[in-house]
Amino acid sequence: MLFKLSVSNIRKSLRDYAIYFFTLIIGVSVFYVFNAIEGQTAMIEMSESRREVISMLKNALSAVSVFVAGVLGLLIVYADRFLMKRRSKEFGLYMTLGMNKSRISAILLTETILIGLGSLILGLIIGIGLSQLMSAFVVNLFDADMSAYRFTVSSKAIIKTIIYFAVMYLVAMLFNSAVISRFKLIDLLQSEKKSEQVKLRSPFICVIIFIAASVMLGYAYYHVGIVPETLDTAQSIVIYIAMVAAATFLIFRSVAGMLLRIIMSMKNVYHKGLNAFTFRQISSKINTMVFSMTVICLMLFVTICTLSAAFSLRNTMNSNIRELCPADINIVSTFLAKSDRTDDGYEDIIRMCEDNGYDITSDFSKYEHFCVYSDSSYTFGISLGREFENAKQQYPYLIYDTPVYIIALSDYNSLMELFGREKLSLNEDEYAVICNLKLAQKLYDAAFAADNNVTIFGKELSSKYNKCIDSFINIASTRMNDGMCVVPDSVIDTECKVEEHLTGIYASSDKKSAEEKLREDLNSAQLSASVKAEKNEAPDSNYLETMISSKIEISESSVGLGAICTFLSLYIGMVFLIACGAVLALKELSESVDNIGRYAILRKIGVEEKDISASLFIQSGIFFLLPLIVACLHSVFGLKFAIFIFEVFGTDGMTKSVVLTALLILLIYGGYFLITFLCSKNIIKEKK
Repeated sequence: MLFKLSVSNIRKSLRDYAIYFFTLIIGVSVFYVFNAIEGQTAMIEMSESRREVISMLKNALSAVSVFVAGVLGLLIVYADRFLMKRRSKEFGLYMTLGMNKSRISAILLTETILIGLGSLILGLIIGIGLSQLMSAFVVNLFDADMSAYRFTVSSKAIIKTIIYFAVMYLVAMLFNSAVISRFKLIDLLQSEKKSEQVKLRSPFICVIIFIAASVMLGYAYYHVGIVPETLDTAQSIVIYIAMVAAATFLIFRSVAGMLLRIIMSMKNVYHKGLNAFTFRQISSKINTMVFSMTVICLMLFVTICTLSAAFSLRNTMNSNIRELCPADINIVSTFLAKSDRTDDGYEDIIRMCEDNGYDITSDFSKYEHFCVYSDSSYTFGISLGREFENAKQQYPYLIYDTPVYIIALSDYNSLMELFGREKLSLNEDEYAVICNLKLAQKLYDAAFAADNNVTIFGKELSSKYNKCIDSFINIASTRMNDGMCVVPDSVIDTECKVEEHLTGIYASSDKKSAEEKLREDLNSAQLSASVKAEKNEAPDSNYLETMISSKIEISESSVGLGAICTFLSLYIGMVFLIACGAVLALKELSESVDNIGRYAILRKIGVEEKDISASLFIQSGIFFLLPLIVACLHSVFGLKFAIFIFEVFGTDGMTKSVVLTALLILLIYGGYFLITFLCSKNIIKEKK
């Protein structure tokens, strides 16, 4: 009997609360898809380093899954709360007929188990299908070979999904039992006669709260989005985040009190059509959802910022590989300080390899070999000239006493020819600064605008250009060149060299094999030189501390970082969007059920169906749009801060990423709004 009654109740719930079941099914499928990535990529051909990235991604997704499970668990409990309210009269009827609370709990337990099983089965089926599409996304992201791929099902992901959702449903059951234990028959039977009271708070107090919240937001926006360089500690960032959260709550609280008062004061608007009914309904919803609207707004804010930043980071890092890695390999050898040197040491890596039987230049079709120098009296602070004090005051955390490295004009131009970039021309008394780190560019440009002259190796030079040149000498995935000085060859003091550079392009089309051979030759030469040095048979190779930057390694590490950021952001963003849309939808549907009688009265007094639909559309639209609008406002300044943080990577693709994020929000969040409106319209029509 109880089972039959539970099935009947579920059938009715499926009709009236399809969004609840839809959300659970999508939640299960998303949970499975992201936890099945390791199994889906097992058959894809990719390099060992990229498999390590997949392993790191799996661990990161597992950790985030705990957080995601918590969000989905709260969503289930929140949804059950509305469903319990919807069925108050039904439970009151059960108790009137003599059913005790334990049997009502048994009915709900049976329903929850059946709903859980149905959601899990359908969600897993959909998730298994979607995970095959995720494999194609992984292939595109990692530039892998999918020829060995076949359809697969991840048993580990299925087990993890079942365990996590079983725990969530258990919590929901305990919550339902606790609510039922507090049932009172009189409250259940009269639940439909109760309505949320529209509290008309003092407009003066609401205006004061709104102004205070706006000032608080403006202060946080200024420091986070306008002058983010002032945030030099994690504690200060947390403080401003807390200010934004508190201000958001106060804004919703004040708007809830002000909205109806403002509309009521506009007589021509308030008394037009169904506006009086519409805005009272909206005010009632916002009044009862201040805290929830705040949480939803902040979740949307996090979603917009994380998705936009992650997509931008991935796109930028991919373009950086093409722009900032014009060569295949860059070997940098740092010389020991003069005080640590003796006369029996190598200062040329090519000669060291040749003396030990290896010609590493034979692996290149083109290469450049040059040295970089430094003048201890020419530091970053000195290079800024009259702007030094302003820079120090504005950016006190920067290190200003580090020497600026110097490169000869002929070496720089030869390297630019290898890179396929524009060369420079300087007179004997001129110099130029190359830099691609935006903060350093800003400081140098300010210095050059003040007609900055410098003294390098005892010779006074003037800047040829009124700004620094966007350029670099080391291949990298990010814009890390914080400044290097290019001077005429005659200025260079060859005794002051600090680094030796060997930059080349492989002759072989099989770049991976060529790189392996070069590394083996270099290691063997260094080992042989060390052995000979111990026997005093050759100079010491330890004069050179060698670091190798490879385009292959840079590309793979960049793809790994971009993939992890993209996957985690997508995972969290999709779950947040689902949670936000579902909470608002459930509240709106619950209100529609409660207001069936009100809409019936509107029909009896002659209101046309199209006007009722328009009123319902406006209510749903404002209800969904309000937290999104505030979240978008937060995101403008949040993304400015993200641009500042990711400035080292470059954020040229931010506009494209924001558009992509907007499409995802439109698809999920907008989809919830559309389905909610249609379901609400269906609910109020059914009870004519």
